[in-house]
Amino acid sequence: MQRRTFLLSSLAAGFGTVAGGGLLAPTPAASAAGLVDSVTVDSALKVRVASGWLRGRTDRNVAAFLGIPYAAPPSGAYRMRPPRPPVPWNGLRNATKYGPTCPKYYPRPKSPPLFPEVVIPGKECLNLNVWTPDPRGSGLPVLVWIHGGTFTKGSGSATPYRGTSFADSGVVCVTINYRLGAEGFLYLDDGTANLGLLDQIAALEWVQDNIAAFGGDPRKVTVAGQSAGAMSITTLMAMPRAQGLFRHAIIQSGAAAQTLTAQAAAGVTSRLAKSLRVAPTREAFSKVPAGRLARAASALVEEDPTASDPAEWGSLPFAPVVDGHTLSDHPLDALRNGASSGVRLLAGWNRDDTRIGLVPNGFIDRIDKADEATLSALVGALGAPEGTVELYRAARPKAKNGDLLAAVTTDCFIRIPAIRVAEARLEFGTSDTWMYRFDHGSPSFSGRLGAAHGVEIPYVFDLLDDESIHALIGPQPPQIVADTAHSTWVSFVADGNPCWPRYNLPNRSTALIDEAITIVNDPDHAEREVWTGRR
Repeated sequence: MQRRTFLLSSLAAGFGTVAGGGLLAPTPAASAAGLVDSVTVDSALKVRVASGWLRGRTDRNVAAFLGIPYAAPPSGAYRMRPPRPPVPWNGLRNATKYGPTCPKYYPRPKSPPLFPEVVIPGKECLNLNVWTPDPRGSGLPVLVWIHGGTFTKGSGSATPYRGTSFADSGVVCVTINYRLGAEGFLYLDDGTANLGLLDQIAALEWVQDNIAAFGGDPRKVTVAGQSAGAMSITTLMAMPRAQGLFRHAIIQSGAAAQTLTAQAAAGVTSRLAKSLRVAPTREAFSKVPAGRLARAASALVEEDPTASDPAEWGSLPFAPVVDGHTLSDHPLDALRNGASSGVRLLAGWNRDDTRIGLVPNGFIDRIDKADEATLSALVGALGAPEGTVELYRAARPKAKNGDLLAAVTTDCFIRIPAIRVAEARLEFGTSDTWMYRFDHGSPSFSGRLGAAHGVEIPYVFDLLDDESIHALIGPQPPQIVADTAHSTWVSFVADGNPCWPRYNLPNRSTALIDEAITIVNDPDHAEREVWTGRR
């Protein structure tokens, strides 16, 4: 159990580096306050939303409106309560700088940052950002991006999520903040849960009511996200309150495997209350300063592995909870019963997803030096049957032990859960699912990082000239990969068709994305079958 717990803890901490965590640094204040280049304030860029008038700015030849409140500040008597409508304002509100980020904890980085972590103080943290090719247009498709970060870090204002290229491609791009950690996902068994998901729903409702003011069509909304953002979207697809708020969905390296039972979530609450020395009640937690609560929540994600039990709450202590109210059923059960059957879904993973939790921290080198018995024990602790190491090695005869563990854990934690979502939809007869695998590797860490968790994001957003992401993807990322990935996402947002065959059980067609797209039926099928009935 301790071997498995150690591995889970290492991977969870690694996933945190994608959108906030041990290898991250806060963005400098000058950058956090707004966009850092090619930006001008344009007095003619004005739009009216339900709460009042907004003034935007020009960003790389598209219009940007930043820091727009979609809900009231979750503070004071309304802290750790469901979101409320935004407070209207008089006059013209500047929407030229990013708004406050939700409370979170970030440590000082021990290594060069892979992704920037934006931290902006303020109470109006439930805000969103809009990039549009034409605020005076109409009928444009809309992409709403939900960020990742182990449900404890990240923000919609992180540099890799800048929506300029999507807007330049004719898509209205929206990025959002939502409450994190204990503020957004603490379970207290009092009829109120999943506040972070309720924030996301409030943002999507705001989009329905207001996106036409930016040229967008509320009937053409695609919701997309990576890691915890993808897990959120899979859950939203199961929630009745979210039905009808989007027509397409994209889940990148995240599915439904991290959903918590009420019992498991109650265990997390008990551990957090003990660490803070408070009663496990909403009132008591609400009195804890936000910074202290965020730090304690982050500690549960990154705590000493021998002190945690994955049998109780898996690898993420804060995640969507099947509470019987906001989320009645496990997302896979809901999908099997037809939830979101009218939503077209693009789902996938990165070929080397879990290397993000194995390579930067050097854990993969320790596994390279381990003997075969240790490797087999780690793999077996994940629930894989005897002979799994030999099966994976047969397909990779020159792979080191660490490479084999990366392949096994990527399947266990990322690939197979994504496939289970597609299979659940097929059980109901929902055929509008497309599957992809992102294969372009990063040269970082002497090439060992590979196509790790989050590497696809700069290519999807087509932001390769942003030097802040070069630590992750290398100093000379190929534009042809961005052309391929970005155009695929744009096509799906616009038409709900990425231009390859739908996923079905006879063929399991999967697009391998690199400089070009290659269609493969049931890639690595023998390794997929290892997990049948186990994951």
